[in-house]
Amino acid sequence: MVQYAGAALDASFAALSDATRRGVLEQLGRADASITDLAEKFHMTLTGMKKHVGVLEQAGLVRTQKVGRVRTCKLGRRGLANEAAWIERQRQLWAARFNELDKLVEELKQKEKADVRNKR
Repeated sequence: MVQYAGAALDASFAALSDATRRGVLEQLGRADASITDLAEKFHMTLTGMKKHVGVLEQAGLVRTQKVGRVRTCKLGRRGLANEAAWIERQRQLWAARFNELDKLVEELKQKEKADVRNKR
C-alpha cells in the first residue's frame, strides 16, 4: 500500500509541477472541454495538449471520453485529498521544527541578556 500511495503521489506531483497542466485542471474545474478547445486556450498544438492531458490522465486527475472525433476532458473522479494530507503532514513537521528553533533562539537571547547583566 505504501508503494502504491507513493507512486500515486509521485504521479500527482509530477503532473502538478507544470503550469500548463495546473491551468488545464483549473479550466476543467469550470467546465468540461475538448482537447482542441484546451489547445486553443493555451496556444498549443493538439499534440502538445494531448501529451499534457495524458500526464494528467495517468495521474488520475483527468479522464477523457471520445465521442465521434471529439475527445472531451473532465476532472478525474479522485480529488487531491491524499496530496493535501501529505502536504499538511509536511507543514506540521516544519511548523514543529520552527517552533523548536524559536524556543532555542529565545533561550539564547535570555542567556545573553543574563550574561550582560552579570558582567556589569
